[in-house]
Amino acid sequence: MKNTLASVDLDRTMIYSRAALGFPVDDSVTCVEMYDGGPLSYMTIDAASRLDKLCSVAVVVPTTTRTIEQFQRIALPGAPWRYAITSNGGNILVDGEPDPQWRANFHEVGLDRIRAELDARAVGEWVLKRRTADDLFCYLVVEPAQVPDGFLTEWSQWCVARGWNVSQQGRKIYTMPDMVSKSKAVAEVVKRCVDEGALSARPLTLAAGDGALDADMLIAADRAIRPAHGELEALNFQYRGLTVTATSGGRAGEEILAWLGEQVEGRVEP
Repeated sequence: MKNTLASVDLDRTMIYSRAALGFPVDDSVTCVEMYDGGPLSYMTIDAASRLDKLCSVAVVVPTTTRTIEQFQRIALPGAPWRYAITSNGGNILVDGEPDPQWRANFHEVGLDRIRAELDARAVGEWVLKRRTADDLFCYLVVEPAQVPDGFLTEWSQWCVARGWNVSQQGRKIYTMPDMVSKSKAVAEVVKRCVDEGALSARPLTLAAGDGALDADMLIAADRAIRPAHGELEALNFQYRGLTVTATSGGRAGEEILAWLGEQVEGRVEP
């Protein structure tokens, strides 16, 4: 039985694109995702080793806004996963398969209305793609420098009044129902792990993430860390007890996994 659970965001927290790494791809990194026949995402070899070790002493739960299909492209050390969280908390994967009982909580999110309004507002060459994720939420892929002034503020205000929220992470602008969140899914996974005997009755919960959609997960954890880059860094997101890395890019991924390992060390059962 383990006594610590770590919920860890993926993109720009634990894995990095070539552009996000912050240094050239070399023999210090390993590819963890292929797409269209080419490498897409990387971890440093040091980070991969630390993740593998972390999985031996803690329950590690990959926790991502990616869709199920996008998540399944990634080959992380420590797999296979008993639990993983995708779709920003809208899906819990159990042994790789989506749990229909959890997904049933989100059948009536009102996505069609939101998508129609977004289509009417988001018009112009700055919009590169429109995507719907697992019939739960939608997002735009944009040219960040060309997003019209005031669009994010006005769209966010309209959505907040209807129980939705808006977040921009790099080239993507997410529109998400408030009822779908990483923290709620993590709480459910913690409960299940305790019930199954995989976790002690009062486990330590750790979390790591870089984006605004990770904020609720970080706050809900007993201890949390974020990298010194990304949306939360731009927002200067801070609260008592939150650790911020000294490094950014792929080196921050190493630092995050080192920190998670250090938190677990004092909790390992003799």
